[in-house]
Amino acid sequence: MSLKVIELNDSGIVVGDKDGIIAQSPGFAFAAEDSLEIGEVAEQKARLQPTNSYNKYWHELSLEPISHGNNIRHFADIAYAQLLDLAKIGQIDSDVIFAVSGNFTRQQLAILLGLAKQCPFTPIGVVNSALAAATAGGRIESAVYVDIQLHQVVLTKLIILEGELSIDSVIQVPGVGTQNFMDLMMQLTTGLFIQQCRFNPQHNAASEQQLYNELPQWLRQSDGDHGSLMMELKTEGSVHTAKMPRENLVSSLNGQYQKINQQIDALTTEHSVRILINSRMSALPGFIA
Repeated sequence: MSLKVIELNDSGIVVGDKDGIIAQSPGFAFAAEDSLEIGEVAEQKARLQPTNSYNKYWHELSLEPISHGNNIRHFADIAYAQLLDLAKIGQIDSDVIFAVSGNFTRQQLAILLGLAKQCPFTPIGVVNSALAAATAGGRIESAVYVDIQLHQVVLTKLIILEGELSIDSVIQVPGVGTQNFMDLMMQLTTGLFIQQCRFNPQHNAASEQQLYNELPQWLRQSDGDHGSLMMELKTEGSVHTAKMPRENLVSSLNGQYQKINQQIDALTTEHSVRILINSRMSALPGFIA
């Protein structure tokens, strides 16, 4: 039974130990008739029945009542269900350290630890995820750590204080999370499908969900075909194809990138400040800090 770490970033919660990553699960839940589905399976149904889908329960973690039915009292209920699911898929039954972003409030941390105490593992500590990531890369005098969640980007300014790397400030940039980028990219691809083959993938829930599920695969394509992504959707015996120029893709996201970079610039007025970009952030097409 080895010590495990749970990194609580709702764009992809990671369970790991000294040997590496054990399991990953996005912060999605889907309320079925008599059960609550968690993680990737829930994300891949989110567009089919939006009213039964949840993805803000970590971002807005609280005990405030919600009136969504499905026997869910509050977002903490869903968070607890995900912790139990993580314990199962990650085979967690001993000591756990949580790595959390600086945007978590004291009240949210108290709720998290209260939930964790009801789980089949033992929470023994909480660390700041930006601080942990920065110290893993060697000695740093001053840095800004850039991470992206489902609904926001979080910037953490790190400085040396009394000989130790410490958190100086945390800035949340709302409206530029992975879900916001997915919405923008889906709008772009929908326009291209309509233009190139007269097919609107967001005309019904099934094809919209297929578009959402396929988009990450398209983004991982190599730079062949003169810098265009080849996109294909299959519906009711028909195959719809379209091309998306990478230049158009990056251009459509530049407005969001500017919002992020404006906040980064405000934290890096000193010449010696390093910018550390999380892998989730660096995976965005054409993002340069």
